[in-house]
Amino acid sequence: MEHRLVITPRAAALAGRLPAGDLPSYLYDLAALGEHARAVRAALPESVELSYAAKANPAPEILTALAPYVSGYEVSSGGELAHVREAVPGLPLAFGGPGKTEDELRLALGLRTERIHAESESELRLLAALAAERPGDAPVDVLLRVNLPAGDGELGGAALAMGGRPSPFGLDPRRAEACLPLLRGTRLRLRGIHAHLASGLDAPALLAVAARVTAWARALDERHGLGLTEVNVGGGMAVDYARPHARFDWAAYGAGLAALAAGHPGYRLRIEPGRALTAHSGWYVTEVLDIKHSHGEAFAVVRGGTHHLRTPAAKGHDQPFTVLPTDAWERPWPRPAALDEPVTISGQLCTPKDVLARAVPVAELRAGDRIAFAMAGAYAWNISHHDFLMHPAPTFHFLS
Repeated sequence: MEHRLVITPRAAALAGRLPAGDLPSYLYDLAALGEHARAVRAALPESVELSYAAKANPAPEILTALAPYVSGYEVSSGGELAHVREAVPGLPLAFGGPGKTEDELRLALGLRTERIHAESESELRLLAALAAERPGDAPVDVLLRVNLPAGDGELGGAALAMGGRPSPFGLDPRRAEACLPLLRGTRLRLRGIHAHLASGLDAPALLAVAARVTAWARALDERHGLGLTEVNVGGGMAVDYARPHARFDWAAYGAGLAALAAGHPGYRLRIEPGRALTAHSGWYVTEVLDIKHSHGEAFAVVRGGTHHLRTPAAKGHDQPFTVLPTDAWERPWPRPAALDEPVTISGQLCTPKDVLARAVPVAELRAGDRIAFAMAGAYAWNISHHDFLMHPAPTFHFLS
């Protein structure tokens, strides 16, 4: 359904006064983002490190706005590694993701990346060989990413599963244990275990996963006398596009992590949220170009579309939005409109999949009105197929 309160007043004011030539546009309220990040940090125990998964939104302005509240950033490619290091040079990086190339690992070593998450035996061997070539004798700190099997019903509510089942992500637990001898006599220093099994989980489910990962790491540590100091339990905090006012329960999650940390003294826990930090502080604002009725259904065609905001097509949801009415109508013919009826909002692409919201009831929507699609602060422009049909790119505005 249409939500009229899913945009901050400052963002709504800017959306209303942008020249038509600036549309579509991404608006980010950096002050609202900072307030949210501050509240998240305050809900977590001091001993838990909060890293931002840059893949959610790597805009330098976003990275900089989060810097006062995070312990570092998680990156998943050589491009992200170089980009984030330049944008926020003073904070630690953790380099994860499958299929790291030799050039990417060389870059990580050259940039003195603070943590590297090893995803396979082959990657660990390559990293050890490259570390041996590096001048000096400083160790390279690594975490083994482990794909633990899911507990009963543990990932049932997941929107996306990266582990807990056969997967290209991470090491099978038995293979992880078999990799331990590979570390001997190398410059690699095993700091701990990393596991990110799924995205879209609520606080109780994430806490259950975190407890099992930490217990597994502790058992491995004690069996082999490894002296581990860190457990990274990943991100995956639920963001519900059907309920744009809902938020992940950070207070309950923080309390649960505090209890988990108390039960595992000597281990530093780290989490890596992405979408749950930035999604609610960004909007995709566009203009209704036309409204038409087809076989009894209303369609609004807007500037832009899923080549700018791919999330609703990729996840199969309706992107929540707010109508921003405008009285400007300079055409000599009647203004097309939809009144008190469901409307499907589509973009300019020549494909029926270019739908941002389907059959959403609206009181009134007219050609020339503006629409602000909410929850566009993560996995939006940066995952979209920008060049398809070669429409103009959106503009970007950051409210500080």
